[in-house]
Amino acid sequence: MTSERLGFDRVTPGGVRERITRAIAIERPVAIEINGFGYAVMMASPADLEDFVTGFLLSERLADRAGDLLDLDTHATDAGIILRVTLVAERGDRVTDRVRHRTTDSSCGLCGIENLEAALRPLPPVREATRADEAAVFRALDELRTHQRLNAETGAVHAAAHCSPEGEVLLVREDVGRHNAFDKLIGAMARAGQEWNGGFALLSSRCSYELVEKAALAGCPMLATISAPTSLAVARAREAGLRLIVLARADALLELP
Repeated sequence: MTSERLGFDRVTPGGVRERITRAIAIERPVAIEINGFGYAVMMASPADLEDFVTGFLLSERLADRAGDLLDLDTHATDAGIILRVTLVAERGDRVTDRVRHRTTDSSCGLCGIENLEAALRPLPPVREATRADEAAVFRALDELRTHQRLNAETGAVHAAAHCSPEGEVLLVREDVGRHNAFDKLIGAMARAGQEWNGGFALLSSRCSYELVEKAALAGCPMLATISAPTSLAVARAREAGLRLIVLARADALLELP
């Protein structure tokens, strides 16, 4: 279940008060344990969790492919959900090395990293070129809302979409967290063996540096976001050679030169 209905008092500027019910998005703690180590606790929508943990492992550079994930056990508790992951033995050193440097976790992605160099590790260059043009982005923007089922119901979640070079929305994942939504999309594509094939990713969020990094690590040739970028997002996109489109709206968009 990804939403529930609650009662609210609706009040107008004229002082009229009425009782209504409204769907709200469910947000739960999701703890990720890797090879027996507690690695992170994320606040997430409790859906598409195998996609989520696969994309998370790829984005954290703990796995190189979906096949590195040998087993996943999902354990629901009153406090939240525990995802117990087993990675192939060849990736074990990565896990123990990162756990040694990680005492806490947060959505900023910096907490627990002992030095700044580790926080901004070099990104692989994006080698694939997108075949999409501006018209494709506008088409994808127009289509995206029809694929945002949970957001249409609650108005409270982000979406990440894989779009074709012509702007057709091929696959969408939603989550209360913009990072989680992108991890879910990346994980779903990896598990299905889907490539970008000259397409692009469209995100219903601001363009943070973490999202740029996830795109580069996933080999995404172009990232388009509905809101503005940060300075670090722009710098990281340039470093990786990632084509970046921001403030993508129905009437205009901005492209990083």
